[in-house]
Amino acid sequence: MNWIMAGALWGLIGVALGAFGAHGLKAVATEQGLAWWETAARYQLIHAVALVLLGLLQYHRPGGAGAGWSFLLGSAVFSGTLYAMALGAPRWLGAVTPVGGLAMMLGWLLLALHARG
Repeated sequence: MNWIMAGALWGLIGVALGAFGAHGLKAVATEQGLAWWETAARYQLIHAVALVLLGLLQYHRPGGAGAGWSFLLGSAVFSGTLYAMALGAPRWLGAVTPVGGLAMMLGWLLLALHARG
């Protein structure tokens, strides 16, 4: 997987969704929904940068796919459930959100282990 490209595209989507939340949702979303959206966009963008950094690290130390997949899938689940709830999806999706958070934490652990060698 080209983690630099994946991170760049994930960042592009995160910026677009963040802008949509800041400008397009204000008239229709609740205050709680806007807060969920902002959190979702922030975590998506942080993990987009992490994917790019993983891609750069691979030039010096090949491997690290576990960290990349954990970042990508974890932030997709975490942010995706928050985006969905902000748009009116059932709140029980909030029970799934921590699964994404755990996957992101696993990604950071795997990145640390990969960087250590």
